[in-house]
Amino acid sequence: MCLGIPGEVIELLADQPDLARVEVSGVRRVINVGLLADDLPAPGEWVLIHVGFALSKIDENDAAEALKFLEDIGQAYADEPDALAQLRVE
Repeated sequence: MCLGIPGEVIELLADQPDLARVEVSGVRRVINVGLLADDLPAPGEWVLIHVGFALSKIDENDAAEALKFLEDIGQAYADEPDALAQLRVE
């Protein structure tokens, strides 16, 4: 299983055609879009990213759902210490 993170394409790097700048949860980074060479994403489109590579294009609704899911997982992890502290073993 791999974890894919949705990112919005901000720009394709003119001097390096296999690279694009994307925004992931407010953080901008450069990723490789070479796997999508037959259908390069345009600025404003969303891609699914794994270890710095865009694996596929996704629509904005799927991206929003995936980001919400990831946020919920993170919140569950953050809540776990409090839940464990409240357990009483008798």
